[in-house]
Amino acid sequence: MIGFADETFIDVSAGSGGDGAVSFRREKYVPFGGPDRGDGGTGGSVIFIVRTNLKTLSHLKRKRVYKAEKGHQGEGSRRHGRDGKDTEIPVPPGTLIKDPVTGEIIKDLTGVERFIFDKGGKGGLGNYHFSTARKQTPRYAQKGKSKEEKRLHIELAIIADIGLVGLPNAGKSSLLNALTNANPKIGSYPFTTKIPNLGVMNTSGGDFIIADIPGIIEGASTGAGMGFKFLKHISRTKALIFLIDLDSSDSNDVFKILYKELEEYTPDLVKRTRIVLGTKSDLDVDELNLKELRESLPGEKVVGVSVYTREGLKELENIFLGIIGE
Repeated sequence: MIGFADETFIDVSAGSGGDGAVSFRREKYVPFGGPDRGDGGTGGSVIFIVRTNLKTLSHLKRKRVYKAEKGHQGEGSRRHGRDGKDTEIPVPPGTLIKDPVTGEIIKDLTGVERFIFDKGGKGGLGNYHFSTARKQTPRYAQKGKSKEEKRLHIELAIIADIGLVGLPNAGKSSLLNALTNANPKIGSYPFTTKIPNLGVMNTSGGDFIIADIPGIIEGASTGAGMGFKFLKHISRTKALIFLIDLDSSDSNDVFKILYKELEEYTPDLVKRTRIVLGTKSDLDVDELNLKELRESLPGEKVVGVSVYTREGLKELENIFLGIIGE
């Protein structure tokens, strides 16, 4: 069984054009019937279709080869050969089509509904096109344009307005559940979230998407844990929320770990708008831990929230609205 998949390789090929063909009219009282073979049909195209109901590339792991139909050969009486059928490849929003060798992005499908990657080959001309006054019975026709198979690297970078980052068990899934309709499965053990979860937060000022990125640990930017695999999914977020457990004794160190891993992965990430969110504020009864966190992070906006009591969630919603409206 294939679970969450955010990258894969597929082989695609547009259909070659159908060949033009050679034939001649056979009519009573017309002893030298002229050429009458039609043109070959155009080959089918390879088309990417963006489907909002798709969340992963798992289906492309199951089917890796996509071939459009070849155009049909031309027919007599100058009838055009039938065009080949297109092949459509469904992908989720945020999909990137990349060169498998250079890594260069061929097409970013963000905001795109339909993209023709490769058009089918043009059909060849039938022999009637080659008739002249001097050569009235041409016995040759044009071949259809051939198409070659191409390998593509397909990668998914989730699109979200707000990205939630934090160490395992920082409370990201619980917060996402409290703010949106995501309803992620939540457990009480490390690496609870095995895939990025998305949720839509509905507010009076509009709707926006929040992504819960699986736990980042120290060394994630170089491949430790699962953080490296999913860090790319916060590359498109407008703002990042650093979740830090107020019930932890090393909250300041946690911020440094998160900041360092994001910076080493892509320096641009730490330049995004960010909020430091002290979670489980209901356990910090006298707010001493929240105060200490604020003092240790001068210049950072630090907010305390509790999913259990819903304390601070309204303030957080207003902060989000301010960020998205910028």
